[in-house]
Formats: sequence, C-alpha cells, structure tokens
Amino acid sequence: MISTNNSIPALLPRGKGHQFLLYGDSCSGVPGALHEKTFASVNAVVQRLRPQPDFILFPGDEIIGLTPDPDALRAQWRYWWDTEMAWLDRAAIPIWHTTGNHTTYDAMSEAVFRDVLDMPDNGPPGQTGLSYFVRRGDLLMVFVNTLWSGLGGEGHLELAWLEATLREHRDIRHKLVLGHHPVFPINGFTGTYQREIGHEYARQFWDILVSENVLAYLCSHILAFDVQAHRGVLQICTAGAGTAHRMPEGVEYLHCIQAALDEQGLRYQVLDTDGVVRERMEWPLPDPDPASWRELPRGDSEAPFSGHVESGRRIELRLVGQSAAADVATAQTILTAFEPGSIAPFWLGLRGPKQTLTAIVGRQPGRSPTYWFGPDLPAGEDFDIRVTLLPDMGPGGLLYRHRDCGRWSSFTSASAQGLEQLSWPRHWAVGHGQRGSEDRAFRGAVLNVQIAGT
Repeated sequence: MISTNNSIPALLPRGKGHQFLLYGDSCSGVPGALHEKTFASVNAVVQRLRPQPDFILFPGDEIIGLTPDPDALRAQWRYWWDTEMAWLDRAAIPIWHTTGNHTTYDAMSEAVFRDVLDMPDNGPPGQTGLSYFVRRGDLLMVFVNTLWSGLGGEGHLELAWLEATLREHRDIRHKLVLGHHPVFPINGFTGTYQREIGHEYARQFWDILVSENVLAYLCSHILAFDVQAHRGVLQICTAGAGTAHRMPEGVEYLHCIQAALDEQGLRYQVLDTDGVVRERMEWPLPDPDPASWRELPRGDSEAPFSGHVESGRRIELRLVGQSAAADVATAQTILTAFEPGSIAPFWLGLRGPKQTLTAIVGRQPGRSPTYWFGPDLPAGEDFDIRVTLLPDMGPGGLLYRHRDCGRWSSFTSASAQGLEQLSWPRHWAVGHGQRGSEDRAFRGAVLNVQIAGT
C-alpha cells in the first residue's frame, strides 16, 4: 500500500497532457543481494509522489540477470515483480520496458523477456515483444531494442522499422523514443557497442529522430543522470533506480525522474533517495525577453553578474562577428571571466586550425580545467551564434545554435559536471584574455557580444 505521509508534489501538465515516471537500471531480483536495498530506497520515493504517475517507463536492466540458467532468470523476474514491485498497481499504472544488457543478452534471455513482460506485439520481424510502440492519445512512445541477437547483439539495432513507425504516426503531437544504450557519450564514458549504440548507427539513428520531430530519446545503461541536446532533440539518461555503483562515484546519485508533458513541452524533476529535487528543466527553452539583451563592451568590464547562477535561471550570449582569415590556430578569446591573480575559471573562444568554439572551465585552483567543444568556424566568414549557459542541465548545459537554426545542441565534453558549481568572478573581458589586449586576442575583423538573462 502506498503511504500518504511525506508526500512529494508531482509536476502536472499545464492543461491536457501526460504525467509519468522514468527510471532504470535496478539490477535487482535476488533476495538479500546488494541492489535490493538501494532499489527499495528509490521505490520508497516513487510511492510518495502525489498524484501518482499515469504510467512508468523503465529503460532496461530491471534484474541482475546474466545467468545461463533460464529457471534462475525467471526466479529473478518473479522476485522483482512479486516482491520488489508488489506496491505497484499495474492495472492502474501501466509500466513499459526496454531490453537491456542484463536482461536480453542471448536468445534464451530474449525468450524469457518476451514471456515474462508480454509487451505489445507490433515490432519489426523477429523482435516480438522486444521492440514495439505504444500510442497513448497524443503521445507516441517507440521502444527500440539496442542489442538484438539477430543483428549481432549489444550495440546493434534495427532502423528501418523505427523510421517507418515514426512516419506512420507523423500526426502525433508528442513523440518519445526509448532504448537502453545511449547514442552520445555520458560523463566521458565511451565505447562503441558497449557504452553506446554502435557508432555506425548513431548518425542515421539521430537523423531519424530529428527529421521526425522526436522530442527526446530516453535511455539508461550508464549509471548516471544526464541530459544533453543534439540538433534540438534531448538525450535523457536515467540509470539510478538501484544499481549501487555510480559513473563516477561521488558525483552521480540514485534517483528517479518525474515528468509532465503538455502542449508547451516537457518539464521534469530528478528526485534522490531523500525525495530532494536535485535537478530540473523545461524543454524547449523559452527565448529571453527581447528587452533584456545588452551589449558587453569590448575589453575589460565589471561583470553583469557574479557568484552562482541560481537554479531555474540561465544566461544567454549572442556572438556576432567575422572569423579570422589567417593565423587562426592560436587561442582567440571571445569572453573570459576572471579574478586578478588567478587563472580564469571561464573562458570562451576559438582554438585550433578549425577555429573550434571552445569553453574552458576551471572549478578548483590547481586542478586541470575541463573543455567543451562546439562548432568549427570557417576562416574569414561571418558568424551569428547563440550560446546558452544552463547550470540545471549539468554537463549538457552549455548549448549553441546558429542564427538560422532554432535547434539547440550541447557542446561536447568528457566532464561529469557542468556549470552548476561555478562561482562567476567579478571581472569579464571581451576580445582578449585576462592579461591585457594582446593575450589570446580575437583575430577576426568583427566581434560583438550581447548577453541576456532569464
């Protein structure tokens, strides 16, 4: 029975919409084993949500699995359902699953998965109950199998059926795609077929999501919470439902995601095992008030703000200029924030022969900084780029888009943290570094930087 004590308010749709829960990777199913207690701590938070979700999405690795014995595998599933998930009224709150590397690692385990979960039978040939779609009013959810044995196992997936299914349902307002493996690396953990889908599939897979106006790809596998955007489509990774290990330890945490989807978009809150909201976001990002834009002067100036950026706020920059036509490989400053006598904790500029838009963030004195990489700028050409700094988004919270494109993309980074802990200094400089006008000077013909806050 679900307790009514210490309830947690759920985000609700603003009008007609959907309220749901997303969590994955409990790796449980064995009485008294390591992950039973941690999974229970997350479920205790889920049971405190008021109101309870309309449905639950679980992108894989419910049980520890990875056994050659089908009877032992079925016993794990029985314990997961009959004991660990006994609190859930599945008639009132449906739950849909993706395959995972702990649950569908060979033909035998695929057969057990089909039999135990009995997911819809509308997927591609040979993948009955492994890939499927669910239509719920104005919401389409497509569950892809990122490790089908018929294609080679882990990291392989079928794309033609995904594209055909999304095209068949183009009239749907909201589209989500779910799979176990990420497409883009998370927290610096990368490796084709093992930590992401096979790299030969990634571009075509994401092209399909972009062209069919999918809102987000929901996945797990990497034991972290992470969100990033690529050409306007979110990748949201949740793998904190109970697996006791973290990637990396000390930064990531056990969690579940409660979300609301409506005509205005997606909102979510990430809850830890104390029921505390650790991260939140709204997508798509609203545009800043046009009246809030102001130009930053070229050279040194007092910072327009300092200290930490509060949760719920973001900073947007507009970078307009012309890139250098010669001597382009040296570092060129667009904007830096610094305190005299210490290395700047934030630097944004161009680096390398391709004039790659780069952010360098130093959080602690004496520790190496972290790097974020955006688009390359052709030599001698005009540019007009928006950059958003969104601490609530973690490592994915440095985003860019070109003037003629409304789709945001996260800078690429191997960091497990974003700007959420950065304390912004009181001194800024535009067009050169902190040591004066010749320090890493911008070498293009024109540079204008504007800022707006939300």
